Order: sequence, then structure tokens, then C-alpha cells
Amino acid sequence: MLTRRELASRIGFGGVVAGMLTEMAYAQRAAVHTGTPLPKDMVWINANENPAGPPASSLKVMAEVMPTSGRYHYQEFDDFYAKLAHSEDLEPNQILVGAGSSESLHCAVDAFTSPTRPLITISPTYEAPPELAKALGRRVITVPVNDKYYADVHKLVAEAEKAGGGLIYLCNPNNPTSAVTPKGDIAWMMANLPSNTYVLIDEAYIHFAETPEMESGLNYVRQGKNMIVTRTFSKLYGMAGLRAGFACARPDLIQQMTPYRNNVISIVTAHGVMAAIANAKTIVPERRARLSRTRSELCAWLRQKNVKFIEPQANFLMIDVHRDVRDFAKDMAERGVAVGRPFPPLDHMLRVSIGTDQDMAKFRDVFSRVYQA
Repeated sequence: MLTRRELASRIGFGGVVAGMLTEMAYAQRAAVHTGTPLPKDMVWINANENPAGPPASSLKVMAEVMPTSGRYHYQEFDDFYAKLAHSEDLEPNQILVGAGSSESLHCAVDAFTSPTRPLITISPTYEAPPELAKALGRRVITVPVNDKYYADVHKLVAEAEKAGGGLIYLCNPNNPTSAVTPKGDIAWMMANLPSNTYVLIDEAYIHFAETPEMESGLNYVRQGKNMIVTRTFSKLYGMAGLRAGFACARPDLIQQMTPYRNNVISIVTAHGVMAAIANAKTIVPERRARLSRTRSELCAWLRQKNVKFIEPQANFLMIDVHRDVRDFAKDMAERGVAVGRPFPPLDHMLRVSIGTDQDMAKFRDVFSRVYQA
């Protein structure tokens, strides 16, 4: 099993890879510094975090296991993998667990791109996979999102065909546009997938989607297709700081990704995850409904103000502020609200995470003042 340090040493760019394997969320926090002290009551709606935090059942069991965390508990992980796989109707050899979904995304890029197999993706999207591919010296091919802000699968397939294969990466719902690539488009892509091509679908935000066009890629995994799906406990389950996620794929694809993983996650986190999935039938609908209500209230307010935005299917949305989002975000931060980083080429679109009702009340107040300035 390779550690990240050993892997970086073997391929000769340790400093670059070490930087790329750091979570992008740290950069988001740094990006809101304005040169003046930030307000102590800062509202953080910039990183798509869930203000609800971990479920109560997870908090309880994690507190109980914490005193035993002086040991690695390797012997307990087979049971953890089995329970996690069962929760998605998969076998343990069809999943790969890592720190958030980011580690699994990294493993997929390592395993399924090469000097001759590019990463093919849309723009804008979550930056970590394409940036890692670039750091590895692999070619990255991007196609713009369509006029509805989701993936043009026909162009992605065409690029894979021209390249002689590769790894197609989709975030669905997409970060930052919060739009869903319809299930019919995904079906067409899988039916027309060129040889030597794999599809990596990042479903970090799938629990927040309400459109019937949202369909998980897990069905293709269960059918044994060239599909890798990643999931995380950072978003709906509110465990961003606990770092837990997993990839799902055919056993042979999991085997190809496994050498690039970092080892195992914290035993405290593992128990928190098991408690969460044991109560998923209650946790998921309750949290989805709460988020949906707050999101709908914000959208209604924006419509009332005639402010344009992309209809959201995740726990964030993009708002058209009609000017450079960098300056707009800086002005928001100085007034106590941290919003998302820029996502070129959508330079006038501001990404806003859904926080608590109190967070969004402050956002509306500050946004109104900055928008009208």
C-alpha cells in the first residue's frame, strides 16, 4: 500500500502533489481575507458545508468510541466496509473508502488517466480532479456547460472518441452551477461510451436534488459498466470535518484504484458513519426537507427582487450579480458574509451555500446592500 508521500516520491513531483491533495476548502477560507480583520460573527456560506453538523446518533457513538482511538482498530474495518456497501446494495469489494469523496476522486484520476489517456470534463466544475490531472502531467480536455448549465454529454463522448479513450468526469449535481445532467443524457453517454473510456460521477450533492431527472450512476455500477461513482458524508450528513466518503465501481476497477489510497479513515469517523447510515431513512428525508425549505425561501426572495439565478438542485446556488464576483465577494466578506470563490468563466455568478435560516437572513440583508451599491 502506497502512502501519498511514497507515491509523490515515485513519480517525482512531491511538492506539487502535496499541494493538490490538500482540500480545496482551505483555499476558500483564505480567499475571503480582505486585508482587514474579519467580523467575529462571520457567516460562512462559502464552502457548501451543512450547518446542521453530524447527526445526533453519530455524535453519541463517536463520543463513546473516542476513548479507544489510541489504537488503529484495523480489525473492525471489514465490518464497516460491509455495512457501508450493503447500504448501497453493493458488495464490499465494490467500494473504496477515503477521506471525503476527494480521496476517491484522486484515486480514480491516478488509476484511469495517463500520458495517453486524458481527463475529459466540463467547465466550470469542481476543480480538484482536473487540477490533479494537470499536476500529474496528464492532458485535460474541457467542454463548456450547455445553456442550461449542465454537461453536454455528446461533446464529452466526442472528445473521448477523438482522444482514443480517457476518463470522463462529471459532478452531478454540478458544482458550482447546481444543475443536474438529466438521466436520459447519462443513459445516452453510457450507451455510446467509446472503448478504453471510463466515467467518473461525483455525487456529493445528490441527496439535495429534487428533480425527477436526477438518477444515480450506481445502477450502472451494479450492471458492471465502466462507471465509478463517488459519494461523501460531508454534505447532507454534515461530516465535512470528519472526512468520510467512498467510491463505488466494479471490483476490478476498485482494485486498480486501491494502491493510490492513503490507508483507512479514523475509527471515530467510521463509527459515526455507521450510526448515520443505520438511521438514513430518517436523517435523509428530514435534512433534505429542511434544506429544501430554506433554499426555496431564498429563491422566492431573489425572484421577488428580480435577481437572476440558476435554479438549484444542490445545497448552493449561483446568483448573477452583473459584475466581477471577486469584488462582490470581497464587499460581502467585509460586511460579515463569506460567499463562494470565483468559478471562471462565470465571472459574474456568485456561488452561495445554503446555511441556517439566521445565516440566510443576514445574507439577504448584506446582499441587498452590496447588490445595490
